[in-house]
Amino acid sequence: MSNARRQILLNIFKLFDLGLMAAAFLLAALAVMTSLHRTHAVTLTELFEMRVKIQNLAIFALFMVAWHFVFSGFGLYRSRRLSGRISEVVDVIKATSLGTLMIVVGAAMFHITLATPLFLFVFWAASTSATVGSRLMLRVVLVWVRRRGRNLRDVLIVGTNNRAVQFAGKLHSHPEMGYRVMGFVDRDWSGMEAFRSSGFAVACDFDGVPQYLRSSVVDEVVMALPMRSFHYEASRIATHCEEQGITVRMLSNLFDLKLARSSAENWDGDALVTHKTGRLEGWPVVAKRVFDLVVSSFLLLLLSPLLVLTAILIKLTSTGPVLFKQKRLGLNKRRFHIYKFRTMVADAEQRMREVEHLNEVTGPVFKIKNDPRITRLGRFLRKTSIDELPQLLNVLVADMSLVGPRPLPVRDYEGFNEDWQRRRFSVKPGITCLWQVKGRSSIAFEQWMQLDLQYIDKWSLWLDMQILVWTIPAILKGSGAV
Repeated sequence: MSNARRQILLNIFKLFDLGLMAAAFLLAALAVMTSLHRTHAVTLTELFEMRVKIQNLAIFALFMVAWHFVFSGFGLYRSRRLSGRISEVVDVIKATSLGTLMIVVGAAMFHITLATPLFLFVFWAASTSATVGSRLMLRVVLVWVRRRGRNLRDVLIVGTNNRAVQFAGKLHSHPEMGYRVMGFVDRDWSGMEAFRSSGFAVACDFDGVPQYLRSSVVDEVVMALPMRSFHYEASRIATHCEEQGITVRMLSNLFDLKLARSSAENWDGDALVTHKTGRLEGWPVVAKRVFDLVVSSFLLLLLSPLLVLTAILIKLTSTGPVLFKQKRLGLNKRRFHIYKFRTMVADAEQRMREVEHLNEVTGPVFKIKNDPRITRLGRFLRKTSIDELPQLLNVLVADMSLVGPRPLPVRDYEGFNEDWQRRRFSVKPGITCLWQVKGRSSIAFEQWMQLDLQYIDKWSLWLDMQILVWTIPAILKGSGAV
């Protein structure tokens, strides 16, 4: 498709979106007017016959311009050929939600009485559903068109390594994306025989790229070269593409990472490719923090009589402070002080050497079922997990979360001998976790670490809720408590 034709269709699509927004606005206004005139439903004719102030028309025009910029800001008018349906739907919801929020702000500034809660809900629901529906319908049409050989983009892939072949295979297996592989660029090397067996062909070598770009239809060039050894060739080809206005893409997994997910960002003119493991990102993380704040505050108030009673009993039954404070490792190994009710004698830390040989668990951690340093009351506090309650303060100040891998003492961390185990520190530690609900100290150290990584890789707000629910019977049973 030519750039001029694409621009015309894009402008039509922008006007269509504004039309959907205006229709949603009218529908919301109808709903409000009908609610005010309960005797009969207000018709469109009656709505259009209403007098509208010039000021309100000007505000509506400004809102239409702002709506367009919001949609553009969320990338709803750039090519979504390589992005999935879910990604586009999420962006639409973000855009319509921000647009609705602008109405709230505008209504407060200009005293617009029409923007009632009913109006806002109907407008948001109508604009979101209509825009999402139109986007999904457009995708269906484009898939139909591309499967019939139209609206295709011709791609040249630089490199003939396994990664390049796999990428080309993905393009072939998804004809609805509308990409056609024209050939590969590379020089002769030891892996060329394996490449030829894949059924693909070499279009030219590195030196022949300028001429190939001049004489062939090439919409995009995809770089799949090892950057360390082929930086000169890759940068030279990218320059030729820039000169001829050809789009260049680069496979982001430059380091052949197995777990990390890649994402692209732009900051102050610099393109950044991010490799990140785990799933703790975006609005769910904000929701997790809000949940931590609300629940920890509520529990501290609700359990305050129990906390005071426990503190009094500790003071009456043994000498020493009420709270035990110890340095632990948190997010990305940041050090913080964890708080627990003291369950051992006051000099327990100094007597550590006396009992180290009694350790009953594998790995660098230290656990003894019948630790001689534990007080009589302390044994009960540990069995019931009451000793952990002061950690709600750690949650409140954001050192910890309600759910997450348990924070380990510095001593235990220094005993780690496998780097894969250290990935558990890539998230904020928690009061409870999978290890807590599956047996605690009865679980071997390596299995404990694997459970922590399982939590990180499969994290969701729903998983947090499940773990919190599972924690209740685990506490009642006292399973694995040491």
